[in-house]
Amino acid sequence: MKIIKRNGTEVVFDIEKINKAISKANNAVEEKVRLTPVQISRIAESVTVSCEEMGRSPSVEEIQDLVEKSIMAHGAFEVAKEYITYRYVRNLARQSNTTDDRILSLIECNNEEVKQENANKNPTINAVQRDYMAGEVSKDITSRILLPREIVAAHEAGIIHFHDSDYYAQHMHNCDLVNLEDMLQNGTVISGTLIEKPHSFSTACNIATQIIAQVASNQYGGQSISLTHLAPFVQISREKIRRSVEKEMKEFGVSPSEEAISKVVEDRLRDEVRRGVQTIQYQVVTLMTTNGQAPFITVFMYLNEARNEQEKKDLAMIIEETLRQRYEGVKNEKGVWITPAFPKLIYVLEEDNVRKDTPYWYLTRLAAECTAKRMVPDYISEKKMKEYKLSKGETPGNGDVYTCMGCRSFLTPDRSGNGWDNVAGAKNYEPGKPKYYGRFNQGVVTLNLVDVALSSGRDVDKFWEIFEERLELCHKALRCRHDRLKGTLSDAAPILWQYGALARLQKGEPIDKLLYGGYSTISLGYAGLYECVKYMTGKSHTDAEAKPFALSVMQKMNDKCLEWKTAENIDYSLYGTPLESTTYKFAKCLQNRFGIIPGITDKSYITNSYHVHVSEPIDAFTKLRFEAEFQQLSPGGAISYVEVPNMQNNIDAVLEVMQFIYDNIMYAELNTKSDYCQVCGYDGEIEIREDDHKLVWVCPQCGNRDQNKMNVARRTCGYIGTQFWNQGRTQEIKDRVLHL
Repeated sequence: MKIIKRNGTEVVFDIEKINKAISKANNAVEEKVRLTPVQISRIAESVTVSCEEMGRSPSVEEIQDLVEKSIMAHGAFEVAKEYITYRYVRNLARQSNTTDDRILSLIECNNEEVKQENANKNPTINAVQRDYMAGEVSKDITSRILLPREIVAAHEAGIIHFHDSDYYAQHMHNCDLVNLEDMLQNGTVISGTLIEKPHSFSTACNIATQIIAQVASNQYGGQSISLTHLAPFVQISREKIRRSVEKEMKEFGVSPSEEAISKVVEDRLRDEVRRGVQTIQYQVVTLMTTNGQAPFITVFMYLNEARNEQEKKDLAMIIEETLRQRYEGVKNEKGVWITPAFPKLIYVLEEDNVRKDTPYWYLTRLAAECTAKRMVPDYISEKKMKEYKLSKGETPGNGDVYTCMGCRSFLTPDRSGNGWDNVAGAKNYEPGKPKYYGRFNQGVVTLNLVDVALSSGRDVDKFWEIFEERLELCHKALRCRHDRLKGTLSDAAPILWQYGALARLQKGEPIDKLLYGGYSTISLGYAGLYECVKYMTGKSHTDAEAKPFALSVMQKMNDKCLEWKTAENIDYSLYGTPLESTTYKFAKCLQNRFGIIPGITDKSYITNSYHVHVSEPIDAFTKLRFEAEFQQLSPGGAISYVEVPNMQNNIDAVLEVMQFIYDNIMYAELNTKSDYCQVCGYDGEIEIREDDHKLVWVCPQCGNRDQNKMNVARRTCGYIGTQFWNQGRTQEIKDRVLHL
């Protein structure tokens, strides 16, 4: 069994250290109140058993808590007092400088917590370490100086999670929906250099990747671009190529038919589109931003976003090439084709591509093949989104369709109905048209619903009372995020605030007007609805008797968001948090506060947002239909999924699920698997096995356990991770059942 030290390093559990610590406290008290050697031995053995029952590596703090409780259980209160005093004194000494040990362990690459904090960051790389080092300093300043003590205490106890405190010291925000159209059509500035409107599709793609990298370095969340904004440059290239071909024909003294010229033009154009898409694919994968990872980028593919039929056909060409290249994958260092984590792709299912008799069905089938092999794209239903996302004056069925930011965060509909009279100063403003590109999210605070339930002791009245208190705590924390951004000058991130990604404000102008009125959003996250409902009702929220309580919890959070929004003119929105490392943190905190409760706290993770528990048997269609009702109550962002086996030889089944998504749920994905063992060449599923109370990844063919010699891609919280996960998330992946 291993334990996690305070600096994050992992070491072998040693029962003798417990014996010595208790003996030291024991020797410091009068002989008549001391424990006997047998009692000390029993306490140490009891603590060892409790640690083994956790099914994971306990932290030093958890072990010391168990020691305290065991000493007191033996009635040795004076010994316990001495032990507690010693812990307190040592803790004060450590607090004199809270970051040194963690930073040093990080640099030496033996900080297990940091290694598994982000499934798309490699902590052995200098750039990642530099970002993590800055993050440790930011977290230290945030907890000691910037946040109220009650917020910090609640965060540390796992009652709430104040996301991204490693960036909070700076005036940075979360996610963006980049106004790529404005930047490409009207020019932008990158690193002090004027970038004018490109004169070809391939140049537009190259500039787009530079914009993506710059945006990623000036915020900490995900960003999204639309391929529609690149589509007009296909026609520009077409005209340019035609002029070149006609000139060549004239120089050769030949007069081919118009049909022959058009074929040559389209062949060359297709080749340029291929090269342009490849630029985006490879640059996004190989770029490293200042936060030590590839840009967290989502690419949106929506045919009906095109302005005319020719642009729609050109957009279809770009989408087709994007899907084909993603299906192929990228080569790893061994030259083997593997699944990359980014860019994340979203494909919109719409009336002209969702059935066999529709003109763009070939794209949908290609998307299905890509999903079966590479886990992307994810799917948005145009039909359902138009029912739910209604800007001012719009009616159900005639609403708006737009991409989420990053993995699942959705902007609220445009409540002005006219782009807030172009408060951002965009050069592509269209009066009377709802605005989405150029908007952003201010940040997230997540409420641990399981803790609310357990704190109530199943007393329903007490549950709602505690729930109200915790929501107000989240509100206070969210206001801290909002207020941290207030007063930020546009100079802090020119690419965002001055040169079109989000706005074109003046130099020295505060961004405050973009924080109100709904132009940007701020997210109340939530986690563990399943466990919350299971504890309060004794049943899963999929049970007809428990579902009303689950829906009432969701409605309560929506009502609070509306209350805050009405009072403050800030668009609070309920967000189904994509827990990554936090799922493990919340689980550990719940075990510390409430012990091991079967079916509630007996795992090293809690369930994401409203999802059906990963181990609950349910078929794909029932799951999607059930979760659709909850997804509608997560307007700030949510995604549902179905876990499927290898579907590469059953594309018709994938298409059937996609068509069901179109008719029943707004945003969903299919979770497949894509692995490769570099030792033996095995390309099946890499397994998760338990070894000395720790979950490890193992090649079933050759037994390889070296994570540096295998490629594993898994969807973990709305996006693909490829750098492995903490023990909590790994257990969640292991527990998943198939839905198809």
